[in-house]
Amino acid sequence: MTTIESPLLGSASGADVGPLTPKWVDLQSKPSKVLAVYWTFLIMGASDAAYGPLIPYFESYYDISYTVVSLLFLSPVCGYMFAALLNNDIHTRLGRRGIACIHSVCHLLTFVVVSLHPPYPALVISLAIGGVGSGLADSGWNAWICGMTNSNELLGIMHGLYGVGAMISPLVATLLVSKANVPWFRFYNIMTVCAVIEVVVCITAFWDSGPDDFQMSENIEESHRGSLQRVVFHGPYARVTWTCAFFLLIYMGIEVAMGGWTVTYMMKVHHGNPFASGMAATGFWLGITCGRIILGFVTAKLGQALAITIYSLATIVFGFGFWLLPNLYAAIVAVSLQGFFLGPLFPSIIVVVTKILPRTLHVSCIGFASAVGGAGAAVLPFMVGAIAQTKGVEILPPFIIGLSTGLFVLWLYLSRMLRTAEES
Repeated sequence: MTTIESPLLGSASGADVGPLTPKWVDLQSKPSKVLAVYWTFLIMGASDAAYGPLIPYFESYYDISYTVVSLLFLSPVCGYMFAALLNNDIHTRLGRRGIACIHSVCHLLTFVVVSLHPPYPALVISLAIGGVGSGLADSGWNAWICGMTNSNELLGIMHGLYGVGAMISPLVATLLVSKANVPWFRFYNIMTVCAVIEVVVCITAFWDSGPDDFQMSENIEESHRGSLQRVVFHGPYARVTWTCAFFLLIYMGIEVAMGGWTVTYMMKVHHGNPFASGMAATGFWLGITCGRIILGFVTAKLGQALAITIYSLATIVFGFGFWLLPNLYAAIVAVSLQGFFLGPLFPSIIVVVTKILPRTLHVSCIGFASAVGGAGAAVLPFMVGAIAQTKGVEILPPFIIGLSTGLFVLWLYLSRMLRTAEES
């Protein structure tokens, strides 16, 4: 068996490389699977972005402070971390069928509980269950799509649909609560219906993808199974995994903090009305959606390294625009453009990591990095809420600019690993 030596990867057997990746035309043989995955990411985006416009109503309904309401961002991290521990075992024991069943049922259970507007502690616990589902879906479907030749474009569409969901849900939630004058929890009745569809389409599409199918498609031998231990503690692999993990931690923290606190920022700082302020969150998610879909194709033309560098710097520039422009509508334009260049960073980094690491480690690495990213999506918005409690919500833009600068620094480090892998 041929051995591949690389300064970055160490020694990886040929079994790690896996079979040739499928082409665009291969999607014709499994459209239901691709559509099911896309629907899942649409639902995940809608769920994650709904917090923003509903935060003022959570506060008044449960009579809680900024700090306590921020637990809504913090609780899913427990679910994400639990998913990271189990995701490789679920893949090898139950196959992609198991991933599809578990994540869709977790989403359904969460939305049913929230729609019943339970006591606040039960609400927080239910969102942790949703975090398990999202963590499994994140790792499983990102790794699966990355196994295809046109991964930049396909991931761009997949994460773009996450942005579509994130763009629509603030609009729907805002219209229901501020215009139709219905209670906030009625929004989750709609999410429950969407989750029922998710359960049906995911289980139906992936029912034939059991453990044997997964192991054959990934060309996994017993002695070369991807494992969490290898990607977290084995030196060459761990450097890539931890860099990616911290990148996603900051990225998802920015995304959810902006989506969650922009409405409150616009209302408190720019004195916008609830509807106009809600449109700021919609504009941010619209920017993310368009950026992922459009720039996914641009990335394939420019090359991964140059594209990510441009997007990272543009995110910082428009972050300053969001902070310094005094007019409400100018700030909405700036935050939309910030989302446009921020959006493609997630799928682009995932593609970079799969170019560096051997194929059998993709699920474990992406699962762990997504779990840490989920921590960012919980902890960083929680930090915004905690700081805003004493300093005011106007700390949001400089906080985001600092995080965006951290993203750029991490990318410079990861790009060196990419060059090393490409030269070896």
